Parts: sequence; C-alpha cells; structure tokens
Amino acid sequence: CKLHLATWNGEENPIDVFLAGNFDEWQCWQTKRNFERPYVIALIALPAANQWLFAGLYQAQGSEWKQKHNLYYYKLIPDNSCSTLDGRLVVEFSRTGRQSYLNAENWALGITVSELKAEKLSIAEFPGYRNINLSKGELETIVRQSLESWRTALSNVAGVYVISDTESGKLYVGSATGEGGLWQRWSQYAATGHGGNKELRELLRETGAKTAENFRFAVLEIADIHSSEKEVLRRESHWKEVLLTRQYGYNAN
Repeated sequence: CKLHLATWNGEENPIDVFLAGNFDEWQCWQTKRNFERPYVIALIALPAANQWLFAGLYQAQGSEWKQKHNLYYYKLIPDNSCSTLDGRLVVEFSRTGRQSYLNAENWALGITVSELKAEKLSIAEFPGYRNINLSKGELETIVRQSLESWRTALSNVAGVYVISDTESGKLYVGSATGEGGLWQRWSQYAATGHGGNKELRELLRETGAKTAENFRFAVLEIADIHSSEKEVLRRESHWKEVLLTRQYGYNAN
C-alpha cells in the first residue's frame, strides 16, 4: 500500500479540491510513477500541524503516460470497504521530510487516530455575516455549486468586504451595491481572481494568476440592498482608513 500525503502543490490546495468533489480525479494525475502498488491511501494536509484528513482508499489498476499533459494518469478505483471514513477520519502523523509518497508499512505505526467526525467534511451552511472567512477555493466551490444558504444570504445584502492576501499580508477593501449584492460581486472574484478591480488585476498580471489562490474573503459591514451607493462607498472609505489599505494594502484610492 502506498501513502499519498496530499499537500499544497504550488497551484492548488487539495482540501479545496476535496470540498469541491474533485479529489478522486485530481489525484489520478501524477508527474511520476508514484502509485506502483495495489492500494493507495490518500491523506490530505489540514491547517493544524500534523493533522491529516483521510480522503479514501483506492485500488491502483495501472497507469498511462499522457503525452498531451506530460503526466501519468492512474486508474484509481475507490475501495468502498473504507468509504464510510472518507472525509471523516482525521489522523495525526509527523513526516520527517517533504516526501509525499511513502510505503505504508514503514510508517503505519506512527499514524494515530485524532478524530472521527460525525459527518463528512464539506462546505458548511452559511455561518452568518460576521463569521465568514473563505479561501478562494472555498468561494469557488460555493459559487460553482450555487449553495442555497450562501447564495440567498449574500444576494440580499450590500456591504463592505475585505480580501486578505495570506502570502504578503496585504489587504484590499471593496464594496458591493445594487442587484445581486455581495453574491454577484464575489462571483466575479470566483471567476477571475481579481473581480475586475484595477489594483488586483495589475497584481495578478505582475505575479501570475496563481496569486489569487492566496486570497481570503470576509465581510466587514453589511447594508440593506437598497442602500444608496453613495452611503456604501462612504463606509468603504472609512474601512480603508481604519485598515490603512491605501498606504500599506492594495487600494489605490
């Protein structure tokens, strides 16, 4: 059995891929022959140190080199004998290096059960405006799946939001008004990363589109969907001053 320790690969966070329901397919694509054993156990790195989410047990039934993608494509069949633990079992494991593909028999005794969640990890129902703290990947999943509780809540309010760049620590303050409210505005970020903002578009042009994967989204203040644009913009300016985003963040005005 092969252990696959799925971590940030510089392009995608596997926990976001899992929440989006695309992990099985995502894992099949490999740069090398990493799964040359009958079984693969997939563990996804969680934010807490040495915590891993069990993503599934798979039967490896060969691979094929895909010249077009310059990658190997593995035929990985989910083994249903462990499917009730998928997305629920959390284990504790400290690897000694950065290797992501390990022979399970050498490490099994160092893996301990940390938690068994009551339900499979998924995007939670809308938690209230003050509790929003979304990664770019989570926002993409919410918009793509048009999750009802989120869509309803965000469509019915205007307001001021903040985007945090977890790589640089810089902030961007923006606002949403008019029909569709925050939902319509954040859907643009999910699609493009920059949402049409001049400053963020320039940032992604200079550093690459992948920079948007570092963004997190939160709401600073909500307003009635019928509030005047002038009033919402006034509150947006207030938060820019409070958070110093013109001097030290991504806001230009």
